[in-house]
Amino acid sequence: MSNQNLRRDEAATRSALITTHSYDVSLDVRQAADPDVAGYTSRSVINFSAGEPGSSTFLDFISSQVHSVFLNGKGLPVADVVDGSRIRLDNLQAENQVTVTGTALYSTSGEGMHRFFDPADGQCYLYTQYEPADARRVFANFEQPDLKAEFTFHVMAPSAWQVSSNGVETRRAQLTSDPDTSRWDFAPTKAMSTYITTVLAGPYFKAEDSWRGTLTDGSVLDVPLALYCRASMAPSFDPEALFTLTKNGLDFFNELFDFPYPWGKYDQAFVPEYNLGAMENPGLVTFTENYVFTSRAADSQYQARANTLLHEMAHMWFGDLVTMQWWDDLWLKESFADYMGTLGVDRTTDWDTAWVNFANNRKAWAYVQDQLPTTHPIVADIPDLEAAKQNFDGITYAKGASVLKQLVAYVGFEAFVAGSRRYFKDHAYGNTTLADLLAALSAASGRDLADWARQWLQTSGISTLTTGIEEHDGVLGAVTLFQDAEDPTTGRQEPRPHRLRIGLYEMDDAGALVRTDSVETDVTGARTDVPALAGRPRPALMLVNDDDLSYAKVRLDPRSEATVRNSLSSLTDPMARALCWTALWDSARDAVTPSALYVDAVQRFGPAEAGIGVLLNVLGNASTAIERYVPEAKRAGVRRGFLSMAADELQRAAPGSDQQLAWARTVAATSRFDDSRLDLLRGILDGSTVIEGLSVDAELRWNLWHALAAHGQATAEQLDGELGRDNTAAGKSGHATALAARPDAAVKEAAWNEAVHGTSLSNQLLSATIAGFNTGPAALLQGFTDRYFDCLEDVWAGRSIEIASRIVRGLYPAGQDLGGGTPDSHPVIIRTDEWLAGHQDAPRALRRIIIEQRSHLHRALEAQALPANTPSAAP
Repeated sequence: MSNQNLRRDEAATRSALITTHSYDVSLDVRQAADPDVAGYTSRSVINFSAGEPGSSTFLDFISSQVHSVFLNGKGLPVADVVDGSRIRLDNLQAENQVTVTGTALYSTSGEGMHRFFDPADGQCYLYTQYEPADARRVFANFEQPDLKAEFTFHVMAPSAWQVSSNGVETRRAQLTSDPDTSRWDFAPTKAMSTYITTVLAGPYFKAEDSWRGTLTDGSVLDVPLALYCRASMAPSFDPEALFTLTKNGLDFFNELFDFPYPWGKYDQAFVPEYNLGAMENPGLVTFTENYVFTSRAADSQYQARANTLLHEMAHMWFGDLVTMQWWDDLWLKESFADYMGTLGVDRTTDWDTAWVNFANNRKAWAYVQDQLPTTHPIVADIPDLEAAKQNFDGITYAKGASVLKQLVAYVGFEAFVAGSRRYFKDHAYGNTTLADLLAALSAASGRDLADWARQWLQTSGISTLTTGIEEHDGVLGAVTLFQDAEDPTTGRQEPRPHRLRIGLYEMDDAGALVRTDSVETDVTGARTDVPALAGRPRPALMLVNDDDLSYAKVRLDPRSEATVRNSLSSLTDPMARALCWTALWDSARDAVTPSALYVDAVQRFGPAEAGIGVLLNVLGNASTAIERYVPEAKRAGVRRGFLSMAADELQRAAPGSDQQLAWARTVAATSRFDDSRLDLLRGILDGSTVIEGLSVDAELRWNLWHALAAHGQATAEQLDGELGRDNTAAGKSGHATALAARPDAAVKEAAWNEAVHGTSLSNQLLSATIAGFNTGPAALLQGFTDRYFDCLEDVWAGRSIEIASRIVRGLYPAGQDLGGGTPDSHPVIIRTDEWLAGHQDAPRALRRIIIEQRSHLHRALEAQALPANTPSAAP
C-alpha cells in the first residue's frame, strides 16, 4: 500500500506544477451482473497544463491492469511507466493530454465502484464512493482536492438499468451491435474535485420531481429532482416526504447563502452497504439505505435522516463549490455542514428538538473523541491520505460544528451569513484554507478572529467547568467558575473563552423544576468570578452552560447533582434535561461517580423522558455502563434490575409509541447478556406473547434472535428459517450476526477466520460477523487476544483501509474485567502497550486505532476500579 498513500508534500509539489482542465471518462459496466466478471473497462482522457515544460508528474490509478497510456499522442511503454498505483508522466509540454485505458475492479468494501447483488431478487446494483481518495479505483486521475477540473462521464450499461452521474443526462442510445446495452452521456460538470465525482448504475427504482426558486435578482432557477433506491425496497420508500425536505432545504440555503444552487440537477440515491451516512457528490448525493425504513422507525430516526439530507445539501456550497486545499482543512466543509444540517432542521421542518438532539448526540460524540490521546485540533495535521481517512471523526464534524455555533453567537448570525456569502463569491469553484475563511468572517463582523481561531481551532481537548459556591443562610455569596483545559496532545493548559449562560432552577408549586432566573457571563482563563449571582437565593439547580451555548463538560455542584438525581424528570425544559443527562454520563465515564448510579438514574427517570432521541441515547449509555463500566461483581445484579425495568416499561408503554419501540430494543439488546427474559423474547417471536401495538418486524425479530443465539437457544436451522422469511440485505446481516453470536468455540473460530483470513465478506457482512463474534462469554474470546495482535500488520498490509480498519477496531479485545489488579496492570493493556512499543514504525493510521481502543478499555477499567462507596451527591 506504500505508494497508494499520497503524502501532503507530494500533493503540494504536483499542484504547484500542473493545472487540470478537463476529464472525459468512459466506463463499461455492461457485464457487471455476471459475478464471475471481476472488473470493467475504464478510459480517462485528461487535459492539463504544466508550468515547467520538460518536467515530470504522475497519475493515480488503482486497477487490475493498465492496458495503454498515451501522452500527447505518443504511446508510453506500460511496463516502464506504471508503478503500483501510479503512472509516471515525463517530458510534459505546456499543454498536455493523457489517455489511460485499463481494467478497474468492482469492490465489496464500499470503496471505488461497489457492486451489490440483492438477495431478495438477485439484481445487481452499482454505485461509487470515493472520499478521500478512491476515485483512482475507478478511473485514472490526479487524486487530490485542489486539482479541480470539469468532468464528462459516459457509461455503457444494460439498457434496462437506471444510470446517473453528477451532470445532467444529455443522450442515451442503444448500441446497434448490442441492443441490450446502452450508452449514457452526461453533460460536463463545473470545476470540482475528483473525490466528489460519482456514477450510479443498476435497476434502481426512480422517482422524479422538480424545484423552482426565485433568486434575489428576480430570475428563476429550475432544478430537476430525482430519488433512487433498490427496486426491492421501493414499497418502503417515501419519496414525497424526501422531496418535501429537499425543496424546503433548497429554498432555505439558496436564500441564506445568496448564491444560486450551482450544480444543475439534484439527485439523491439510497444505496446498499454504504460506509458512510451520506456523501455530498454534486448533482447526485448518495445515502446509506438504512434511511429507507423497512422496519418501524422512531421519530428521532426520521429527524436524523432530515439532518443528514440537509447536511449534504449544505455541502453543495461548503465543500463542493468551495473546497479545502488539502485534508488539514477538512473541517472547512464538515463542521459547517454539521452546523448547517441542524440549523436547517430547526428552520425548515416541524421538529423543534434539533438543537436538543445536537447537544445530546452530536456533541456527545465530540466529547468522547476529544478525550482520546489521539485527539487533534479542529484544524488538523494531515500528512497523508491514511491520516485523512481516520480524521472523519467527532472533532472534525461535531466539535467543529459546536465551535461554529459559538462563533455565530460571538460575531452575530447576520455577520456570519454575510461572511459566508462573501466567501462563496470570492472562492467559487476554487480551494481555500483557514485564512481565507477567517478573512471573510473578520471583514463581515469587524472582529479580529485570529485569537479565537488559535484558541478554538488550533488546540485540542475539552474544557471541564466546575463551580465553586459560597453560601450564607440560603443566599449565594461568591460564585466562581473553574476551567480545566489541558490539551491532551501537549499537556499544556489551553483555557478557552466561553460565552455561556448559568440557569437557576427551582421547584414550582406544581412540582416542576423550572428556570427562575439566568445570567450570562464570559469565562476566560482558569478562574472566572460571577459577581452577578452574589446575593441571589441559592437555587436547587445551578445549570452551567444552560441552553448549550458553549462546548465544555460541566460538573454539577453537590446540591445541583442531588437535585438532578432526585428530580431529573421534573425538569420541564427538554434542553435542560438533555444537559443534565450529559452531566451525569460524563461523571460516570470519567470515573467521578460510580457508573451504577447512572444506570439507576436511567431506571428512575428514563420512563418519563418524552424526547425519544434523548431516551434512545440514555438507554444506549446505560447498556454501555453495564457491560463496560460497572464492576464485574455488581454487573449481573445491575443488569438484571435494568432488564426487569425495561421489560416492565415495554408492557406499560403506549401501544405503537416510539417509547414502546425503544424499550423493546433495549430488552432485546440487554438480553444478549442476561437470560432471565428469554421466554418473553421467544413468545414475541412465535406470537404466543402479544404486546399491543408492538411492530414485530424484521429488525426487531433479528434483535431477538441475536439475544437467543447468544445463549445457545437458536440453532443454525432456525436462523436459516428466519432468513427465509427475510431474505434481504438487512436480513443477511442479522443472520450473520446471530450465527456468530452462538456460544460455541467452533462458531467463534469460524467467525474469526472468516473475518481475519477470508475475503468473501462484504463490508456490511464483515461488521455483522464481528458484532456476533464479540457477543458471548469472555472465556470463549480470551484465546483470541494474542492472535489479534499477531495479525495486525498482515491485515493492514493485505486489506483495503476500510476493511482493515473495521477488523482492527472491531476485533480489539475490549470487553475486559478489571479483576484484582489495576487498570495499568491488566493483561490486555500490557499486551497493547507491548505491541505499540514494538511497532513504532507501523502505519500511523493503524497505530491510531490501537491507541484509541486502548484508551476506551483503560477508561472502562478505571470506572470498574472506582469504589462503590465513592462520595456522591446522591442521597
